[in-house]
Amino acid sequence: MDRKAESKGPGKAYKNEEFIDTRDARPLRILAEYLEPEARFKRLHVHDTIIFFGSARTLSKDEASAALETAKAEGGNVRHAEMQLHMARYYEDARTLAHRLSEWSMNLDRRERRFLVCTGGGPGIMEAANRGASEANALNIGLTISMPTEEFDNPYVTRDLSFEFHYFFMRKFWFSYMAKAVVVMPGGFGTLDEFFELMTLIQTLKMKKRPPIVLFGSEFWSKVLDLEALASFGTIDEQDLDLFLRTDSVDEAFDFITSELATIGLSDSGPSL
Repeated sequence: MDRKAESKGPGKAYKNEEFIDTRDARPLRILAEYLEPEARFKRLHVHDTIIFFGSARTLSKDEASAALETAKAEGGNVRHAEMQLHMARYYEDARTLAHRLSEWSMNLDRRERRFLVCTGGGPGIMEAANRGASEANALNIGLTISMPTEEFDNPYVTRDLSFEFHYFFMRKFWFSYMAKAVVVMPGGFGTLDEFFELMTLIQTLKMKKRPPIVLFGSEFWSKVLDLEALASFGTIDEQDLDLFLRTDSVDEAFDFITSELATIGLSDSGPSL
């Protein structure tokens, strides 16, 4: 018998997957979700991002049109399919806006990868934004989260900048940490959570810089969020309503973000928190 093999111990602790998956090793897992992305961002000279939030359920115009035709032909839920087609404009607007912002960004500083489009890496609005950036031949980021459901990432994320997180709070940290601008498209619980967390960070000055924020889709947001009511009841200040721009125009969103970044974002780089 090989005495060397016989006397070999249990092995290095950091290679012990049984231990790494335990409650005791949770601090190591959390730290890994900070250090590993940080190393990749540093290697690829990524410092600044433009975040796109929005529903994972939003279809492209082509997909929504096909779904409506199928629903009509097969006796499906036509009303739901019609709403999907109505909402598909936000997929196309996110795709166009991400494309234009990526082209603008690439003309600034190619080495430092300024203002990369960053999403949650999933389908819907996230896919649309990554797709628009990819179609501009720009690097883009996907911060996915492990889910007990189907595959969550989309094929348009730059592979070297595709991440999968276990902890929502670490994923949200990376959303906020390098964010220099934010586009909030119509979405559900996750989108609302992300939007309000950013508002809280800005309101409490925990975010050092004030990124331009676009709340895109007046019809949707006017029905879903009555933010003026918060000001009327005195739970926020009137000036807090000026922390974001509401619009339905890709042109207006693009002009607002690029002009704000030209004023406050180009002179400095680095974390927002």
